[in-house]
Amino acid sequence: MMQAHEASRAEMVTVAVRRVNVSDRSKESVLDYIDTDKYFLLPNTAGCYTADDAIRTARLGREAGLSNWVKLEVIGDEKTLFPDNEALVEATRVLVKEGFVVLPYTNDDLITCRKLEDAGASAIMPLGAPIGSGLGIQNPNNIAIIKEFLGTPVIVDAGVGTASDATIAMELGVDGVLMNTGIAGAGDPVKMAEAMRKAVEAGRLAFLSGRIPRKMYATASSPAKGVIGR
Repeated sequence: MMQAHEASRAEMVTVAVRRVNVSDRSKESVLDYIDTDKYFLLPNTAGCYTADDAIRTARLGREAGLSNWVKLEVIGDEKTLFPDNEALVEATRVLVKEGFVVLPYTNDDLITCRKLEDAGASAIMPLGAPIGSGLGIQNPNNIAIIKEFLGTPVIVDAGVGTASDATIAMELGVDGVLMNTGIAGAGDPVKMAEAMRKAVEAGRLAFLSGRIPRKMYATASSPAKGVIGR
């Protein structure tokens, strides 16, 4: 994990509050293997199924000294792990009022994303595909629309399986990609972390460059117009 962090050149690492012993920080923890001087810590509320549970978990993380930032997850279905968007908006409102910097994980639905933005979310994190599925960006048009209509940063979260998925996400103009399984579950996580870094950089450069329009028919790369004798 430590080598993958280094290879990815990530600046932020998310950690499930439920995986940290908040009552006794002297015991072994995943935090022992994350250099918090190098990486900004983003606690998350993974495993929460109600707004109240997510709010309580975020508070525990802050009181344990992790951060006042939170990647907010409220799961609505145990099999698909799709978010409960109604509970997510409710929890966002409460935590924002309590001074949290809230980054909610949600569906790739513009209306829900707008409601989360209105609730005070500092960034919106729509899924590319179900958590851990590795399916890649299933609805690129939805992601592009969300980015176009929101004023807050958009970070694609979940579904990235390989480097090309990360590039596609960044080419849509999003501000970042959060990933775990695509790297952690790879045959060589360190090499995949490096590939993901390069993919994100390439996708961002491609977005900033501006791609050529899609056309139905061929266009000669060496046009005959202006050639002598034509």
